[in-house]
Amino acid sequence: MIHRVFALQYASTNQGSKLESTSVAVEAATLRSRRAPLAWLLLTITSLCWSANTVFAKLAVGEVSPMTLVALRWVLVVVALAPFARKPLTEDWATLRPHLARIAAMGAFGYTLFNVLFYIAAHHTTAVNLGITQAVMPIFIFLIAFVRFRTPVTPLQMLGVLAAVTGVMLVAAQGDWQRFVTIEFNGGDLITIGATMLYAAYTVALRSRPAVAPLSFFAVLAGAALVTSVPFAAYEWLAGDTIWPTRTGWGLIVAIALFPSLLGQLLFIRAVELIGPGRAGLFTNLTPVFAAALAVMVLGESFHWYHGAALTLVFLGIWASERGGRASHAPVAG
Repeated sequence: MIHRVFALQYASTNQGSKLESTSVAVEAATLRSRRAPLAWLLLTITSLCWSANTVFAKLAVGEVSPMTLVALRWVLVVVALAPFARKPLTEDWATLRPHLARIAAMGAFGYTLFNVLFYIAAHHTTAVNLGITQAVMPIFIFLIAFVRFRTPVTPLQMLGVLAAVTGVMLVAAQGDWQRFVTIEFNGGDLITIGATMLYAAYTVALRSRPAVAPLSFFAVLAGAALVTSVPFAAYEWLAGDTIWPTRTGWGLIVAIALFPSLLGQLLFIRAVELIGPGRAGLFTNLTPVFAAALAVMVLGESFHWYHGAALTLVFLGIWASERGGRASHAPVAG
């Protein structure tokens, strides 16, 4: 009789524990669902900021040299951050200090080296190839997240990634798939893939960032980007390739510092915090599509059917990936 009472008590406790666990999972899933629309908005604005960077880069040709541009934009970011980041940085310093080396590496590789490699690659490969290699970034993010955190990837998420990648490749091919037949890959493409992997690793690393204010965390990243960009600017100067900014060049540097470098990166950090690196990374495929649209509006380039088709594919891919992401986080009863 006593054994039966204890058995009933154990069964009741076990069932209660399961119900409590399911309740917590449901609450977590509900919270993620509520956060998703805000993350989508932040990531869309981020993609607009980063796509504007491609237009700024085209306008900067002849107005300022590439490595000087990289260094000066981080100078302006650090100066702009200083009045606002000082207080949170002081408050979070004890938490940040044990992680300084890792955060500095994220800034050096994810910000400085990523941009430097893309500048170098652009001298050795075509715009079509750059578009293709950029499109594989979400795949790298999913793979690195799976290896590092064993993050599950659903079939619907992979379908979404493929749809978005197809959209970007459609823009890269300018609507003519036959262009891929004549593409020749070279060292520049390997450099681009290396740069893409660096930013994918940076994106996944954001998942395990210290529990501090985004502003203080980004301040350390920006500081590391500034310090590590100086040697590249110095090399450019020693090689005699430095072009000091013109009046237009300074305007572009300010725009690049405020939008792609400051606003875009801060919003991306927050979005990854809300929905994770895999789901946030897929939004990077909006960047080349938005860039094409901005080129039409700002640079007077032509708008073609494949721009609209690519945008549709990318949005469908994001929708499918989001549906798959929510399914992978759904609680299991029982």
